[in-house]
Amino acid sequence: MIKGHLPFKSGIQLSDRSILIWRVIQGLVWLAGTVILFCLIFFPAIGIILFWNILIPIAPFLLVVFTGVWRNVCPMATNALLPRHWGISKRKRLSTDQIAQLNLVAVLALYILIPLRHAFFNANGLATGILILSMVAMSVTAGFFYEWKSAWCSGLCPVYPVEKLYGSNTLLSIPNAHCGECRNCVIPCPDSTPGITPFTVKKTVYHKISGYLMVGGFPGFVWGWFHVPDHESSSTLEQLFQVYKLPLFGTFVTLVLYEALRAVFAKRGEEKLISIFAASAVACYYWYRIPSLIGFGLYENDGMLINLKNSIPAWIVFIAACCSTLFFFWWIVFRQTTKKSWVIRPGFAFERVEKENTLFSSKIKQAIKL
Repeated sequence: MIKGHLPFKSGIQLSDRSILIWRVIQGLVWLAGTVILFCLIFFPAIGIILFWNILIPIAPFLLVVFTGVWRNVCPMATNALLPRHWGISKRKRLSTDQIAQLNLVAVLALYILIPLRHAFFNANGLATGILILSMVAMSVTAGFFYEWKSAWCSGLCPVYPVEKLYGSNTLLSIPNAHCGECRNCVIPCPDSTPGITPFTVKKTVYHKISGYLMVGGFPGFVWGWFHVPDHESSSTLEQLFQVYKLPLFGTFVTLVLYEALRAVFAKRGEEKLISIFAASAVACYYWYRIPSLIGFGLYENDGMLINLKNSIPAWIVFIAACCSTLFFFWWIVFRQTTKKSWVIRPGFAFERVEKENTLFSSKIKQAIKL
């Protein structure tokens, strides 16, 4: 038995020491996020570099390889789960349809917000800070009213659809550092469902639309996004149309391609097809993002972290982009499927109650004998 905890039948229950270690890590990541938010508002030039040119470029790789680690330490998740950890959440339950609707809203939010980076956020630290603060408010509100991760982490969070797309072949499963016990707040639980994808659940039309947009549409969306330059601000409908035009066109093209291939291979090859499109999306991201970070992007200075254009030859950048593409296709498509979940499900709440009742009954019987 782990010290301080009852044995659970269906998962791993962290020891008090392990929980403390995870809380310290979560606190440090949360503090780092707070520093970035502070810089975005008060030192926007620094904040934009830290958020858009360091944190965000790392995130897709983390979601592909260590999805569970991110799920455990995401600062937005920490915000969302504070009401539950503090015992002030109303802990309402959402139906399958309601969660599916929230998932679709998250996907649509992703498609709406990402092009707006070109229009406002990439060059405006304050606007980015306000966006993050708005998401903090929504996440805490969701956690205050609804049980565990149902409303935000597995519902409204715009990053969650990308986690499902990229995290289907994660490296390892780690203990759940947020949920002390499972209360089936989301069925199936995305954290503890092995090999989850955007199409794992197709119960409702909302699930299906979300799945098609992420699997079929996201590779083209990413391609289109990188072919739009940044603007200081976009105040007219014509300017806004320009930042959406190519991403939505790319979405349409790869959606049609996905549906055509799906019709050819039918259900027999659907799992492999999903992995190919997921790898295409993240590989496309780094194909363009790596060059832009070091001054070789399609648009000068857009998304640049450091300018190495006069320091290294272009062929090195090309090889680096090719290597990243090969890595992601190997990792997601060709590497042996691990069928691992992001995290290991903790014991179910009813099992804890059952164990406590058993121990209580045992003590009563012992007292009677005495």
